[in-house]
Order: sequence, then C-alpha cells, then structure tokens
Amino acid sequence: MQSKYAPQGMVVAPHHLATQSAIDILREGGTAIEAMVAAAATISVVYPHMNSIGGDSFWLIVPPHGDPIAIEASGTAGSLATEDFFKGYDKIPYLGPKAAITVAGAVGGWQEALNYVTENGYQRISVSRLLADAIRYAEEGVSVTQSYISNLEKFKDLNVSSEFRRIYLLDGNNPKMGDILYQKELGTTLRRLAENGLNSFYKGELARTIAEDMATVGMPITESDLQNFTAIRKTPLRLLLKQGEVFNLPPPTQGLVSLNILGVLEKLNIDGKNEGELVHATVEATKQAFEMRNDYITDPKYMKIDPNSLLTSQHLSKVASKISLDRAASVGQGKGPGDTIWMGAMDSKGFSVSFIQSVYHEFGSTVVLPKTGILWQNRGVSFTLEKDKLLTLQPGKKPFHTLNLATARLNDGRVMIFGTRGGDGQPQTQSAIFYRHVVQGLNLQAAVSAPRWLYGRIAGDAEDTLKIESRFSEETVNYLKERGHDVEILPEFSEKVGHAGALVRHPNGVMEGAFDPRCDGSASGF
Repeated sequence: MQSKYAPQGMVVAPHHLATQSAIDILREGGTAIEAMVAAAATISVVYPHMNSIGGDSFWLIVPPHGDPIAIEASGTAGSLATEDFFKGYDKIPYLGPKAAITVAGAVGGWQEALNYVTENGYQRISVSRLLADAIRYAEEGVSVTQSYISNLEKFKDLNVSSEFRRIYLLDGNNPKMGDILYQKELGTTLRRLAENGLNSFYKGELARTIAEDMATVGMPITESDLQNFTAIRKTPLRLLLKQGEVFNLPPPTQGLVSLNILGVLEKLNIDGKNEGELVHATVEATKQAFEMRNDYITDPKYMKIDPNSLLTSQHLSKVASKISLDRAASVGQGKGPGDTIWMGAMDSKGFSVSFIQSVYHEFGSTVVLPKTGILWQNRGVSFTLEKDKLLTLQPGKKPFHTLNLATARLNDGRVMIFGTRGGDGQPQTQSAIFYRHVVQGLNLQAAVSAPRWLYGRIAGDAEDTLKIESRFSEETVNYLKERGHDVEILPEFSEKVGHAGALVRHPNGVMEGAFDPRCDGSASGF
C-alpha cells in the first residue's frame, strides 16, 4: 500500500470526480482553497447521500506562514423552529420538514474561504469556473456508485417526498451500478450561483426562491434567516504533543473530542506497538471524551466553560488517570452516525486545506426543495425538545456538530491534514491515522488503509459496541474481548468505519497523499 507523491499539488476526496475537479483548478494556477471550492461543489452533486449545498461545511486552512485559521459555516435553527412548531412531538424526527430546521451554511463557507484568497493577494478564478464541473454533472448526469446504492436501500420503503423518489430513487427504478443520476433543478440553482455569486444563496432572487420552496414544504426557516447567516472565521483549538502541534475545530464541533483523545493517549504513553493496547486505550479515551462532549459542547454562546481548559496538561492527566489499560469502562455514550465527506488539498504556494461538508445522516432530511432541487440537511436532530438541557432547541441556536477535521505541524517540518466522515467515528479514525503515520511511522497510504475500529452507534444500533474490521488479528480480537469489550466484527473494508484521507507536505516540498479504499475516492497530484 503505497502513497501517491507529487511536487506541485495534491488532492484527496472520497469521490474521484471531486479529486479531478480540484486538480484541474490547481493546474490552472488556482490555490488549494479555490480547488477545494470546486471539489466541494462537485461532490455535493456526485455524492448526495453524504453531502449537499443544503448542508454545512467547516474549513481548516494552513497558510505558508502564520497560524492556521478555521471557518465555521454552520447554520442556526430557523426562527420558526419554536415549541409550537413541534407541538405533539417528544423528539425531533430524523426525516421530513421537521428535521430540516437549520440554515444551510456550506455555500457561505465557500464564499468566506474565497474571501481569504483575495485577502492574501491572489487573483481569483471565477466562481463560474469553480462550479463548472458540478453544473455539468447535475444537468448531464453522473453514474451512481455502490456507496450511493447501499445508502439508498432503506429509503425505498420509507415515506419520502415525490421529489426525492423522482430524483434519487430514479422514479422508483431501484438504481444499480452504471445508472445515471440527473439533478436538473439543482444544476439550474448552481448556474444561478455561478452567475450571481455565492452570496445569492442567502440574499436576492435565488434566496427568495429558496425561501418560497422552504415555506411550500413546511420548513421553519425564513428568508430573513437566510439573510442573517454569516460564515465565521475562528481560531482553531490546538494541542502540543511530543511530535508537534495538532489543530482542530472549536465548538459547536467535537474537535475538542479528537484532540482530547490524542492528548490522553500521550499521557498514557501509548506507542502503538501493541495493536490491541492501541485500540483499547483509544476506545477508553474516546469514552471519557464522549462524557466531556455530552457535558459541555454546544453552541459557543451557550457554553459555560472555556474549551481550551479541557486541553491543559493537568486536565488530560486527570482524564488519563480514570482509564484502566486492563479493563473496559461502561461510561461514554455515542451519539450515532454522520454521513459526511472530508477532503484535503495542497498547492505549490504553500496552502494546505482540510475541509468537511455534510447533510448529517444519509441523504439528510430527505427534503428536496421542489424549484431549486436542494437536498436539505437534518443537522437539527442534534437538538433536543426537552427543556433546559445543553442541546435544547431554540430559534437562532447552532446545533452540536459531529463534524471536525484536523491539521498538524510536526517538529520535523511536515504539515499533515487528515479527516474522515462517520459521526462518533471521526475522532477515533483521526487518532488511528495520526498514530499509525506519525507515531508508528507507516507510510500515509498504509496508515489510512490499515484496519480500523469504531466505538459507538451506527444507524439502528441500540448499544455502543466496539466494531472492528475483520483484518485485525485473532490475537488483537482476543486482547479486546479479555478486557471486557463487546466486540462486533465488520467486513474487511467496511464503510461503517468512515471514508478517511490524508495529505502530508514534506520539508522538501514534496506532497504525499492517501485515500480510503473503503470509498469511491482517489488521491491525485501533479
């Protein structure tokens, strides 16, 4: 399992057409940021079960010099998402208009990233060029993938909208490999964004059309809610390890969980030489981090603790002291799945981009806006309808996000960006990739391809079992069982453990890329 290497640019994405869209922009002299916008637009069309322009996005940008920046493009709950809107419900449903209750931030995040390009003195490539591939795939069609077909299976028997059935179920014809998916209304919307600018998603004629669509299907989001949306630049969270500094996203994401796990593993002196010990220790650190997540992480405006206080050496030592390397603990409930895409890009100018975009569960809320063809997220199910809770729904409040992504500046001069889809699995997979590449010294592709695990819940699960791929040795499986883990064996390369990827910029400028064989993606450079 060998990595890809290239001197001028490198991209990794979970769909090969998104990789190609980004590489084309890099070849034309664009920055990694512009390449990522092109990839984000393409993958929102060709991988709709995982993401959409009706979802949210987050960015971590590492510039050639200076500190990394984060972009939070997370929408708030609509102004009509009130107690009356959910009268008769004891919880937010996963599908339908009552699940589609938060503003979509993805497109606003693209615009804020492009603003950063301009501020750094670069002549930007036009939005129409960046969206050209996505428009073509939406209007002229794209072949469906096995991942798409597998994730669509359960919707055949559900009460989904006529628009969803017509577009994604191909008029009920049970899509098979090689069938063509057409999203013509979405293509028209992308054309309007190309012609009028990305901000037209939130203000102007297109925004009014989107608002009319939302009112028609009964969503609690108004035109004013769209107009009030703003993507926000933030300072990333950071953690200093022996090997260098690792960065991740601040709340409302669970980036704190990912950094906490890595910090605790270092306190436990886990070197990764014993595979069973690495998995056990990571799972136990994950459980403790989930406890912290469930106690503290929400919309930052409602948090009562500084997230940086949970990354101090003293706090990490305290958490580590609660972990037994001989016995599995019973704490730390998972929150469930998350269908998402992570992508990375690096350019010859020195920019490195770690990016994530999502509709939360597969196909989000399944709500397709009839005139604009936008598939809307169900991120709002992160809220609770119970009163006076950390995640209690309020109009204008941001939902908790499983989305998080990582970058690292290592002591030896390498820059690393990495991430994955997968809800509860995201922090665990990030830890696995970091340990296997940085601590164990595996090449990047071997680190991404190596067997992985997932502690937590997958859709339909009632229990937090430890799911591991069957490529783990019998010795490792027995090691975990002996320590009390409820082990569930997955296929050799299971989508359930995520679609990961990673890029590394070496001190000599050469870029190394790795994609996940569990998805339809690729790593490519030039």
